[in-house]
Amino acid sequence: MRNLMSALLIGGALLIAAAPMVRADAMADAQAVVDRYASKVTAFDGPTSGPKIQADKTVVVLAADMKNGGVLGVVSGIEEAAAAAGWTVRTIDGAGSISGRTAAVGQGIALNPSGIVIAGFDAVEQQAGLQQAMDSKIPIVAWHAAPESGPVAAAGVFANVTTDPMEVAKAAAAWAYLDAKGKPGVVIFTDSTYAVAIAKADAMKVEIERLGGTVVEYVDTPIAETSSRMPQLTTSLLQRHGAAWTHSLAINDLYFDFMGPSLASAGIAGNGAPVSVAAGDGSQSAYQRIRAGEYQAVTVAEPLHLQGWQLVDELNRAFAGAAWSGYVSPLHVVTKANVEFDGGPSDAFDPDNGYRDAYKAIWGIQ
Repeated sequence: MRNLMSALLIGGALLIAAAPMVRADAMADAQAVVDRYASKVTAFDGPTSGPKIQADKTVVVLAADMKNGGVLGVVSGIEEAAAAAGWTVRTIDGAGSISGRTAAVGQGIALNPSGIVIAGFDAVEQQAGLQQAMDSKIPIVAWHAAPESGPVAAAGVFANVTTDPMEVAKAAAAWAYLDAKGKPGVVIFTDSTYAVAIAKADAMKVEIERLGGTVVEYVDTPIAETSSRMPQLTTSLLQRHGAAWTHSLAINDLYFDFMGPSLASAGIAGNGAPVSVAAGDGSQSAYQRIRAGEYQAVTVAEPLHLQGWQLVDELNRAFAGAAWSGYVSPLHVVTKANVEFDGGPSDAFDPDNGYRDAYKAIWGIQ
């Protein structure tokens, strides 16, 4: 039976105290989740039919922030797939700010493209600008524009492409619970600018507490400002929680890009506590940290290049007047033990399941 927990809101951060009790069934549940998602992905479970490629299309990609490894990986996949399709791609960088994304939307629509891809920001945030695209009948597809896969009718998005964020959150929390032998003290990092980020962070909190672990703090800090905020924030969290902070759970690898120096300055080894676990996206820098055992142990990676191909496929379906594919791409728990498989040339989760040939076959260009 779970112990009673108390919560206290201090300075905008949620502090939660608890004395967790390890349960055998909770450990078994967590192990089953990790085992499921740490295994190698060898079969393509995506669509097998769809419209032939629509020729001579020009696509504008509206990128949230090209410094974000997840966005960068997806854009690379889009460019690769579009080249195979014979399409022209123009990417506009929103540079990590709302004003930058607003400007990017305006620039993109002014180009009068055949279609638009939103890469890494909430569609509802830019609904006013995107309304112009809707009025002009320009099809819109998106990556991480909402917490769920599929159409986002309110923003005119034909299909939002993502892994299941709730499963990503569950896998990250399960790994941390196991690694802490059932007694994790977790700090969760999220960014309330993004609905999908809050959904994942809330799900991680629920899962850690359901298993019997403790969330010592829930931190809302902007992804775009991690380089300036994370060093001092890391130091402050160490001072506040000390050894009670055993694991970090973040909604994105980017938070861990800037924690290492502060942890090292505090005398914490690269494989020491707090142990960093990212619930997405599987960036190149994350793979490098995991491989080296330096200040990140896990990323629950998305198949970024595959998702880029899926975005092109979904846009092609929109051009042809077909329905969205219904495909939800696989996720992968990447650890030092399995980092060498399911990895592409640029250190990313790029499953060897033939997805490129599968999409080409659908499009009739193989």
